[in-house]
Amino acid sequence: MSTEEERFLADYSPAEYSSVALTVDLVVFAVTGSTLHAALVRRGGHPFRGALALPGGFVQPDEDALHAAWRELEEETGLDLRAHRAHVEQLATYSSPERDPRMRVVSVAHLALLATDGRTLPDLDPGSDAASAHWHPVHEVLASEDLAFDHRDILADAVERLAGKIEYTLTAAKLVPEEFALYQLRHVYEAVWNTDKLDAGNFTRKLTGALTDTGRKITRSKGAPAAVFTVRNEYLSPPMTRPAAVTNR
Repeated sequence: MSTEEERFLADYSPAEYSSVALTVDLVVFAVTGSTLHAALVRRGGHPFRGALALPGGFVQPDEDALHAAWRELEEETGLDLRAHRAHVEQLATYSSPERDPRMRVVSVAHLALLATDGRTLPDLDPGSDAASAHWHPVHEVLASEDLAFDHRDILADAVERLAGKIEYTLTAAKLVPEEFALYQLRHVYEAVWNTDKLDAGNFTRKLTGALTDTGRKITRSKGAPAAVFTVRNEYLSPPMTRPAAVTNR
């Protein structure tokens, strides 16, 4: 460090600038049947007391945003992503000056995809900051619920991010076990795109080129045993096409 830079830092006064708090919010998606669910909490305190919200909270001075996201999720829902097959990526930064009535707060939102067998979801256990924590059908929430802060916008953005990515990648496979049947993967597409119009035969023809057949089969409660696949190629060519645009705004 140069002497000039040392003098600059010695004279620098952070108090001359407006302070901004940093938070994290998490959109955690999981699928059962053909329904996309999100982990939401019921706020136990003000502001927006009693409102549905995404799990999240303030970033502590000794942690980065990603570590804060994992910590807040476990504190508010009891969900430890390290105990599950999960994919986490940063979604976007939300910085509207009016998004929090307490002060200027910037939030780094993360999208988490939690793999399930398509039948059950992990139990959620609310922490001290939340009155309750439950899985909620995403498209129903977006159609009828008001969420705290700008969390409805964040949730809608997460749906659109995922809905777009599964057109040209096999990101949908992050919501099923590492080895899966095609019907499980098709249910994920139907859940994210909020449709029941995906033809099983056409879906199979479009997807199998990006998959590896393990040679094993799994039994089902109805129908013949289903072949088990793994992902061979992350990208789909040609891409899948949504039956209709998902609109949640």
